[in-house]
Amino acid sequence: MTKPSKLYEELLANPNTIISFADFRGLFEAFGFIERRGKGSHRNYKHPKVPPILTAQPRGKDAVPYQVKRLLAVIKEYDLHISE
Repeated sequence: MTKPSKLYEELLANPNTIISFADFRGLFEAFGFIERRGKGSHRNYKHPKVPPILTAQPRGKDAVPYQVKRLLAVIKEYDLHISE
């Protein structure tokens, strides 16, 4: 699993980078999102500063690209930072 801060920098440089779903889940957690119950392969994430609930599901073993871009947009919009 890639370190979240390094992965985030790579995604900022190239948002079209394909990442594993495990790394994607780690990115949610690093930014303070809490996983809530979902159905089937869907995962729902809630953050205290972010009103919408974000949904993620794998495409095979990888994250779905538009969901990665959505997370990046939310991180920027709400000025979120990696919690150490």
